[in-house]
Amino acid sequence: MKWGPAPPMLPKGVQIAVLAGDPGKKGPFVVRLKIPPGLKVPAHQHPTDKVVTVISGDFRFGMGDKLDESKAEKLGPGGFVDLPANMNHFAFSGGGEVIVQINSEGPFVIKYANPADDPSKKS
Repeated sequence: MKWGPAPPMLPKGVQIAVLAGDPGKKGPFVVRLKIPPGLKVPAHQHPTDKVVTVISGDFRFGMGDKLDESKAEKLGPGGFVDLPANMNHFAFSGGGEVIVQINSEGPFVIKYANPADDPSKKS
């Protein structure tokens, strides 16, 4: 796998490896995201269904319109979430580095519940 910086719609520090397809184009894709310790992805949604599988680390995931650590589920390696389109959710590392795999349909789009949380809109 070749890791590189994730698109600017994800928080700085996240790395991506494309395993299949092209997440920037219409059609199925598979990517892995490497999330550094302490990184938080604020509440957001996607226009397509996606399946997130934890490859390694302590991944925390929750549903809702804002990141609330007290409402997050802890998922370890092999844990997964089958996420319907247009449902707000958030995620963060539970301590160390986390690697998750995302299977979805492109193009990969993120719409933040609070537009001010969108890192691609920050200078």
